[in-house]
Amino acid sequence: MVDIALKSMPAKRSMRDTTAWDRCKVNRDWLGFWFMLPAMGFLILFLAYPLGLGVWMSFTDIRIGRGGAYIGAENYEWLIGTSTDWYEWLVNFIAGRTHSLPGDSIFWLSVFNTILYTSVASVIKFAVGLYLALLLNQHIPFKAMIRAMVLIPFIVPTVLSALAFWWIFDAQFSIISWSLRQLGLIDHNINFLGDANWARASVIFANIWRGVPFVAITLLAGLQTVQPSLYEAATIDGATRWQLFRHITFPLLTPIIAVVMTFSVLFTFTDFQLIWAMTRGGPVNATHLMATLSYQRAIIGGNLGEGAAISTAMIPFLLAAIMVSWFGLQRRKWQHGEAND
Repeated sequence: MVDIALKSMPAKRSMRDTTAWDRCKVNRDWLGFWFMLPAMGFLILFLAYPLGLGVWMSFTDIRIGRGGAYIGAENYEWLIGTSTDWYEWLVNFIAGRTHSLPGDSIFWLSVFNTILYTSVASVIKFAVGLYLALLLNQHIPFKAMIRAMVLIPFIVPTVLSALAFWWIFDAQFSIISWSLRQLGLIDHNINFLGDANWARASVIFANIWRGVPFVAITLLAGLQTVQPSLYEAATIDGATRWQLFRHITFPLLTPIIAVVMTFSVLFTFTDFQLIWAMTRGGPVNATHLMATLSYQRAIIGGNLGEGAAISTAMIPFLLAAIMVSWFGLQRRKWQHGEAND
């Protein structure tokens, strides 16, 4: 009877082997990946794919309204010259016979303008922003109102700011020229946007005015995290204000400075709206940045391949700025309880 009962019972189903996919679905270590997957898809679709497409287009002769064929590095050779051109330039430069770089002279001028524009504007934005942050971190009257007013240049749309500066620097109706004439300092209006040097200074000033609030408010947020007890202990030990800043404030702000300056450099290097609305790259290409030149060649001129090559040429500069910030952060591991490499 027992044998008959055992034979009548249904056999248990054999358990299915656990696959790697099953483990991934329940593993807590993969939980962050699943949450990040939608954001990754968004970045790939709207950032990585356009970037890859732009790099590919830079190796073609594609134009607006016409598909392009693969032409290798011809666009880059047109912009920066070939290895033979550089060898001849180096020989002539050593001999003192020439100083003009091979390739497209307007492209090299835009590279110079971009580096000058980014360097000067970023340094001044950092200096002024740090000063404002230190000032707003003090106990001063109407501090909340002043903080709100500092943000105004940053929240105003870029094009509106550019149009306002376009009128401020206008050759005929400039309020600056009018004020200087009333004071007797000049006898004729200054052509701010018609002279190459004045135009460069004008667009740099406009960028500084717009970018200082971002630096100031971000550094102010970092200053709020510094423990007051550190300043009190250093003051008791006889530290001066400069010593407080040098040995407490600046070291603790270094990670935030690295991040904020990286974003500031990236935003400034890729600036387009301010320049295009104020000068269109003029006069005589004196304010053309790589971004505006790329737009002019690709969209207005119709040569998408050459415009993409100019945009792609910006990548090494941007990567260099990011790497400098990253290495700067690595040198400050001691702030997180780790030793420097």
